[in-house]
Amino acid sequence: MLMTRRIPFWDMDRMFDEMSRMFDTFGGPLGLRSVPGGAFPAMNVYDAKDKLVVTVEIPGVDPATIDLSVQENSLTLSGKRSDTENGKGRYYRKERPTGEFHRTITLNEKVDPAGVAASYKDGILRIEMPKAQAVKPRTIAIKAE
Repeated sequence: MLMTRRIPFWDMDRMFDEMSRMFDTFGGPLGLRSVPGGAFPAMNVYDAKDKLVVTVEIPGVDPATIDLSVQENSLTLSGKRSDTENGKGRYYRKERPTGEFHRTITLNEKVDPAGVAASYKDGILRIEMPKAQAVKPRTIAIKAE
């Protein structure tokens, strides 16, 4: 008789995997797929020494419809993705969300709102925010006597 060793947590692991696949199939609000935390649009934020840089994936969004605001240590992005295929046939599968979106993130450091610059190319919005003067490290010269 062949005996197999059974580890109780494997069943739970398998159940969580199946639930994740099920949620991926149905999507979240507006049919959103697996973006970490269910947030749309997906963002990357990184520290580039004297500034914070945010890149946002928003293909198919007209830059004129994007509203961007920065206050102290928060960034707010909102806009609208239009359905360019609407009225051209019946969907069999629709995974790209359309409609309005709104997202606010907290930044780890205070930035200077006056120096914020944004550019949009190939569906990627790039936002560069210089750090506030109080945040930037200051080098102090030491005088030898």
